[in-house]
Amino acid sequence: MSTPRDALALPPTVPAILTRLERDGGRPALTWYGPRGERVELSGAVLVNWVTKTTNLLVDELDTAPGTRVLLDLPAHWRTPVWALAAWRAGGSVLLATPDAATGVDVVVTAQPDEHTTGADVVAVALPALARRWDGTLPPGALDAAASVMTYGDVLGVTPHVDASAPALVTREGTVPHADLVARAISALPVPGDGRVALRASGAPTTSLLQSLATWASGGSVVLVHPAAAPDADALDALLRAERVTARVD
Repeated sequence: MSTPRDALALPPTVPAILTRLERDGGRPALTWYGPRGERVELSGAVLVNWVTKTTNLLVDELDTAPGTRVLLDLPAHWRTPVWALAAWRAGGSVLLATPDAATGVDVVVTAQPDEHTTGADVVAVALPALARRWDGTLPPGALDAAASVMTYGDVLGVTPHVDASAPALVTREGTVPHADLVARAISALPVPGDGRVALRASGAPTTSLLQSLATWASGGSVVLVHPAAAPDADALDALLRAERVTARVD
């Protein structure tokens, strides 16, 4: 029997959520079904390992700290929460792509590096599920995310102190400070998040990103499903049964 969400000691911050995920060890934290039939599953320990490596890259190579504005020009994808969690762990501010979002940003994390010429540091993210490098020619100065992240250590290095009052998330709907980020995420999840929660990976990633954060804060596990992975109701129902999903958010 799952524990009611209001009975849980919810982690109030992203570092506390990462500690909970790491403590879960081999338990699935994030399962991704991609548009080409891919299935990627990350345990809590593996997800935290990806976040740790990515945080080290952001801090050591891109000087990410409180006040750094990190634009995530990415779809809803398993790599998107990794970059968001890493930026938050470093104290940065995550912006999600809007027509004017590239103005005044310091770091752009994108699957479309040729489209960003504002002078910000560009990190190119390959979207094939297990890509180890960017397939093609990168713009001058752009980092290959997959190749670069793997060169960083599995132990978190020196990171800046997170300013709780600084912006953590900037969207069309407004700005959320680090102090309120987890609470804001929990308010975005209409179902208890302490089980196996299925989220649809469609449209802008804001909703699925916040719902994933809320699920992890509540002790749950995320199944993120691209619409092409389950194109009709029967296929989706079969997928959710196979994954032992306990709650579904459309």
